[in-house]
Amino acid sequence: MKPLQASSGDLNADRRADFAEMLLASGEPAQAAELLLGALELAPQWAAGWFRLGEMQEAAGFLDQAAQAWTMALKLDPADRLGASLKLQLIGHAPAAAAPPGAFVETLFDHYADRFEEALVGTLGYRMPDVLDRAIRLARPGRFRLALDLGCGTGLMGERLRPIVERLEGYDISAGMLRKARAKGIYDQLSRADLQHFSYAGPKADLVVAADVFIYVGALERIVGAVADTLADDGVFAFSVETTAGGDDFALLPSRRYAHSEAYVRRVLAACGFSVLSLDPTVIRQDRIEPVDGLGVVAEKSSKP
Repeated sequence: MKPLQASSGDLNADRRADFAEMLLASGEPAQAAELLLGALELAPQWAAGWFRLGEMQEAAGFLDQAAQAWTMALKLDPADRLGASLKLQLIGHAPAAAAPPGAFVETLFDHYADRFEEALVGTLGYRMPDVLDRAIRLARPGRFRLALDLGCGTGLMGERLRPIVERLEGYDISAGMLRKARAKGIYDQLSRADLQHFSYAGPKADLVVAADVFIYVGALERIVGAVADTLADDGVFAFSVETTAGGDDFALLPSRRYAHSEAYVRRVLAACGFSVLSLDPTVIRQDRIEPVDGLGVVAEKSSKP
């Protein structure tokens, strides 16, 4: 299956699916779902079709049927490149998980790599690289010997870091994003890495940055601990999170991103040996014309006694 496959491989099924999309766009999700279900009778192995059926049934208010469709999508694509398990969690048909499927994050960013910057910066007003750049420079003026850009994407954060670091390394799960970052020529090294399992065996860094990355992580204990192991004493860790409206440590949002509470962020940092240098509320980007609230955080790894 191609990432986010738009074709079922059956021309008649594809035609019905196209008509279903037209019905959905015209505000008739129940009729759209019925038509797409007919298309899936012709192409029952089309995982992306089952996923889309679930979205149409969800829009129509048929949550139990949506759960069945997403369960079928997950059965056909166990790696869960479409994030069906997250949709099931959001409607209460699966237990909450501490992290998204790695294949979902990889597929998502591979799919959007070519238009990522235009959409994120031009359309959504993304501003975290500038926010974190200023916070880092205020907290620790001067140059850094070695900086790691976790979840580097196309290099938006790396462009800000390059003037203040001697060596810059970038890590991302998406080959498509890494290809875009490589074309900018700003990194000394780029490597593919899933931050859920990140480890680093090189020399100790004195700066680690994760801009708008933890929205695809969930529970932060492991990755923050890995960053602590990566940093030299007194090293700087700068990152951002979206913030929760409720009292939970972190929560999966309808956007299928994770938001975190300030109290949880502070607690995890302290447990991993960090002291907070700055923690500032900020607007990360726009989403459907609404501001997305978050935190820009700069922390310092405490020196060993």
